[in-house]
Amino acid sequence: QVQLEESGGGLVQPGGSLRLSCAASGFTLGNYGTGWFRQAPGKEREGVSCISSSGGSIYYADSVKGRFTVSRDNAKNMVHLQMNNLKPEDTAVYFCAEVAFRSVHDLCILATVSNWGQGTQVTVSS
Repeated sequence: QVQLEESGGGLVQPGGSLRLSCAASGFTLGNYGTGWFRQAPGKEREGVSCISSSGGSIYYADSVKGRFTVSRDNAKNMVHLQMNNLKPEDTAVYFCAEVAFRSVHDLCILATVSNWGQGTQVTVSS
């Protein structure tokens, strides 16, 4: 069974950090691009970061550049999203996904997603 599972979400104060992890089962995550998306209440789901299968190409949304870092550990079949200096506007459900992202010329958008995780809640509040 092909499955993606996120972990690491929670409640954090503004300026704090969280590290999200995405674990794959039933397939080799390292053969595909992986994306992190988020959906805040009342808003559309948006791409936060995408990383190619090798890790050589990475995309960040402007809103998270300089604060979020995506990485992958293909030996463990996992992808991580390190989130620093979190802001209240980062509050959302975060999803990892299998995406068709091979280079910086590809788009990190919903239309390229072929498989979703169930999501993990991130709440940034004092």
